[in-house]
Amino acid sequence: MMNYIWAGLVVIAVIAGGVTGTMNDVLNNLFDFAQTAVDISLGLIGIMAFFCGLMRVMEKAGMCEALGKAISPVMRLLFPEVPADHPANSIMAIYFAANILGIGNAATPFGLRSMQELQTLNKTKDIASDAQAMLLAVATTSITLIPVTAIAFRAKIQTEGAAEIVVPVIIATTISTVTGIFFTIIFGKTKRWNYQACIDREIAAGTIQINENYIGPDPIVLPDDYVSAEDRDESYVAKVEKAVEEEQKEAKEEK
Repeated sequence: MMNYIWAGLVVIAVIAGGVTGTMNDVLNNLFDFAQTAVDISLGLIGIMAFFCGLMRVMEKAGMCEALGKAISPVMRLLFPEVPADHPANSIMAIYFAANILGIGNAATPFGLRSMQELQTLNKTKDIASDAQAMLLAVATTSITLIPVTAIAFRAKIQTEGAAEIVVPVIIATTISTVTGIFFTIIFGKTKRWNYQACIDREIAAGTIQINENYIGPDPIVLPDDYVSAEDRDESYVAKVEKAVEEEQKEAKEEK
């Protein structure tokens, strides 16, 4: 999708330049900002390498587990279904720490590992569990105390006032995180988005995909009359629809 968006923007810029007679300006800006993008990217290599290395050292030194225990009260509130001794807790802790420091690129590997660990507690292959949905919400709206990457970008463009965004960023990300957590909890309780309700609908439709690597205490138990969608034919569907119609008819007669 992003490829189409960028291609569309380039096409629009070229058309606008041709219509307004400023094609030279369009081409000049294209090459100038391409060079600027390269300069900024190369300038960030040192910062990203430092923090990626720091994260790795923290993981090897056991600081991830220590951090996980330190924020365990918060983790229990956000992820009540994740056991206290599950490895996902320590990985998520370092992931959140990296996001709080504003180095999302360095945090990405830990985010992927967190999702992999949480998948072992997911009954299905294709339905996000409550913990996975909450992780995504918190990561996307994460509170940022020190926006390192943003400050580095600003420092490359302007040498003074690069850190002026710290307070606005803290306020904005706090509001976004609270909002994200709130709506994740609310939507998780609705009939349409509730995790168990989604599983029940998949079972009823015959499209449930059970996670064979699930290690939780409550695996999915399919009913004896379960038939997958692939095995269902027209006669079976007609039979089910007829049974539903008869039940509805009997319910109306009783009323």
